[in-house]
Amino acid sequence: MTDGLITKASGNSFSETLARFEAAMLGTNMTVFSRVDHAGGAAAAGLPLRPTMLILFGNPRGGTPLMQAVQPIGLELPLKMLIWEDAAGATQLSYDDPVWLARRFGLDPALPSVKSLSSALADLASVAAQP
Repeated sequence: MTDGLITKASGNSFSETLARFEAAMLGTNMTVFSRVDHAGGAAAAGLPLRPTMLILFGNPRGGTPLMQAVQPIGLELPLKMLIWEDAAGATQLSYDDPVWLARRFGLDPALPSVKSLSSALADLASVAAQP
């Protein structure tokens, strides 16, 4: 296990998990800034890679207070969710734990923004993973 990494198993296929995650995003005040199709990039380079999609998303109301306190935390923002298929064919969702990020940058993990980001990430992953 990697420090600060949270991984949740999905009860759905890769494409269904991705669709559910993106649908859940529509019900929030967060914006999807970018999608990085790692598998597509690998295929273009002639390399095999199981389905792997990185979604970058966020809301300035959540991230800006953290950057106001410690601007280098902007290296970790916007938020990211990696949706990927493991070697057994199961779909996983992985993201950085905001509490771990706060500690890494010397912030109080009890800050309202940290709690809000933690809750939002856990909720989004749960909705996407529900069968």
